Amino acid sequence: MALSNISALCFNSGSLAFIRVAAICFTSLLFFSIVATTAVVNKIPEMAKLSKEDYEYRRTDNSVSLINYHFVFVPKRRKPVLVKAVAHRLQEIIFELVTEHGWKLIALEVQPDHVHFFINAPTHESPADIARWVKGRASHHLRKEFPELKKLPALWTPTYFVATTGQVSTEVVKKYIENQRGK
Repeated sequence: MALSNISALCFNSGSLAFIRVAAICFTSLLFFSIVATTAVVNKIPEMAKLSKEDYEYRRTDNSVSLINYHFVFVPKRRKPVLVKAVAHRLQEIIFELVTEHGWKLIALEVQPDHVHFFINAPTHESPADIARWVKGRASHHLRKEFPELKKLPALWTPTYFVATTGQVSTEVVKKYIENQRGK
């Protein structure tokens, strides 16, 4: 399996344990997946720089598109439950979905009381479907693996925020998400 354009995230000081992520581009398939490696305690990864591929159009037999979605998901009653092992597992679940659906992960930031999720998605997957898949799988697995989350009537609020971005504002949204760290 030939891999190219591997870019790893750098780490700086922080309070949560996260994992190193590498975006792997299969040259001939334009398929991106996320590889999780070594857990680093008390470090928060910095987001990778936007690569040339983040600005390229997604091409299929029937369409050419550049659809970037910025999602924000909030736990029920905005409880700060997305910490430590829960936040780490939530990232793993999101990485699995990114790989399965062929999304391009541009940015991901898990805060104790909300999640910023910024992806490039194909035209046949609606924002409503993406939100349902992420929130549904995360709720199912997190509540099963962390019984303390069952104290909430549901893991997520029934709502979510989503905005589309194009080439011009992608970097602006990414910087906004990066600036959420530490707030």
